[in-house]
Amino acid sequence: MGSSVSGKIAFITGGASGIGASLASTLVDRGAEVWIADRQFEPADELAQRLCGRGGKAYAVELDVRSYPSFEQAVAAAAQKSGRIDYLFNNAGIGIGGEIDSFTLDDWTDIIDVNLRGVVNGIQAVYPLMIRQGSGHIVNTASMAGLVTTVGQAGYTATKHAVVALSKAMRLEAEHHGVQVSVLCPGVVRTPILTGGEYGRNTNVSDEELLKLGESLRPMAPDVFARRALDAVVRGHAIIVVPRWWKALWYLERLSPALSMRVAKIALKRTRDAASKTPQT
Repeated sequence: MGSSVSGKIAFITGGASGIGASLASTLVDRGAEVWIADRQFEPADELAQRLCGRGGKAYAVELDVRSYPSFEQAVAAAAQKSGRIDYLFNNAGIGIGGEIDSFTLDDWTDIIDVNLRGVVNGIQAVYPLMIRQGSGHIVNTASMAGLVTTVGQAGYTATKHAVVALSKAMRLEAEHHGVQVSVLCPGVVRTPILTGGEYGRNTNVSDEELLKLGESLRPMAPDVFARRALDAVVRGHAIIVVPRWWKALWYLERLSPALSMRVAKIALKRTRDAASKTPQT
């Protein structure tokens, strides 16, 4: 299975850290050539150099996914140098934690621009290229928060539900062009997104309390996630839930929305309890 991506060209947004970095490393280990795109150019470049030092082919490119011209330019550079793009991993994302009454319009703008507009910009930049190629695979990173009732992070869950819906619709349309579409729905993975990521934030719960909540949910190591997720991508799965035990919550959401809401209400109490332990400034 590992040889299935050998020789392929992959473009990964948010590739400097977390899931993106683990995807880049795993792809290179399996023989792919990767483009690591991130707002944080220095760590992206350091990762690319490490992967090249292991005998792989990796390039770093500075990219703010909120900017379509920036995305278009980065994709054109990758396609010109590598000849094509076989995989687009629309992975960049931020988290903004807190209840809706703590949100500002800037919070909504920031999370929609990165988590949803960033995915749209990636599609607009790469999909026409893949149509011309007659092949390609777009992999959008959503979340379990895109599948189930999620509280205390309304902006995040709203954007991730949108990414799931977009991916499902696009998968059916893209088949006509020989292009595949998958959506990753991670459970809890031990990455910076647990506290919002480099560009995210939390309005009422400390990072320390969020990490405690995250650890209680048995987070998966990002390298393990990347291996299992890529296996499912190669198999062409539409909706990829890793770790697998999180599928139980997805099934519950579909079978009994009311019961799923009750589970979410318990989670909300835990989050509020954590917020009560956070000193207010």
